[in-house]
Amino acid sequence: MLYAFNLSNGRLSRLHIEEGSDLGATQPVWIDLVAATDEERARVEQAYNVQLPRPAHLQDIEASARFYEGEGGVHLRSDFLSGKESHSRSVTVAFVLSGAMLISIHEEDLPIFRLLRMHLHAQTGDVEDCLDVLVDLYGMDVEFSADALEKVYADLGSVSQRVLNAPLRDRDAAKALAIIAHAEHINGRIRRNVMDTQRAVSFLIRSKLLRPEQVDEARQIQQDIESLHGHTSFLSDKINFLMSSTTGFININQNRIVRMFTVASVALLPPTLIASIYGMNFQFMPELAWKLGYPFALGLMVVTVAGPLWFFLRKGWLK
Repeated sequence: MLYAFNLSNGRLSRLHIEEGSDLGATQPVWIDLVAATDEERARVEQAYNVQLPRPAHLQDIEASARFYEGEGGVHLRSDFLSGKESHSRSVTVAFVLSGAMLISIHEEDLPIFRLLRMHLHAQTGDVEDCLDVLVDLYGMDVEFSADALEKVYADLGSVSQRVLNAPLRDRDAAKALAIIAHAEHINGRIRRNVMDTQRAVSFLIRSKLLRPEQVDEARQIQQDIESLHGHTSFLSDKINFLMSSTTGFININQNRIVRMFTVASVALLPPTLIASIYGMNFQFMPELAWKLGYPFALGLMVVTVAGPLWFFLRKGWLK
């Protein structure tokens, strides 16, 4: 899919490009290629004399391949979150700054790009050139990451109420562990995403491509990223605490079960010994000559069971 936008009174206006039309006749400020076909890539390359990266090149994680000045302009690679839910993952987006035009290439239509298209289409006076679009994309990426962190806060808050306010059963502990693992996954994605955004914004500032007001906005984005680093570190500590608390409750439940079996084993050991002695095949069975022999044996077995149980109860081991 090929989206093209030009500037009109400080806002983006989408250009309706027909199949087979001369793309070079238009002067867009932003071209967004979403899961573009080879024909669409070829049209853009021929119309504006640029070399666009292929999908296989987007997975290159070498530092030298992420930010560089090459043929056709400045090339950047940045990661953006695809969503806030459990299936959230990082999607690599390639940017090419060619003259007064920004070209973005990605394989999925990301929510940040959809929001920016709607936001800049509704607002007036916010956009003066393609660099404003790029800086706004990174700014909305940080806001999107902050929104995702708020959802992680909410999920961990529900787990805290469940774990810390009442004894935790094994089934509830399993659900809590699933939520904690999900929160750790999202938190790790956000930390990686904002770190990559920080590197990209730093590159733009060092490249001296930005105007003074754009530099100020980029530095504000960096300050927002620094605050997010503190939040992700706090969330990481909270996740570790809840994980330790949940596993501690699981261990307590398991120890309680093992303790019950231990008490039962100790309590049943004396009557088992008595039954073994009285069950021996003697030549003369004392019970045959003593009428109270069997009742005495049974009573002795009850006493030997009651004695350990009374001791355990007094120690509080059966509570």
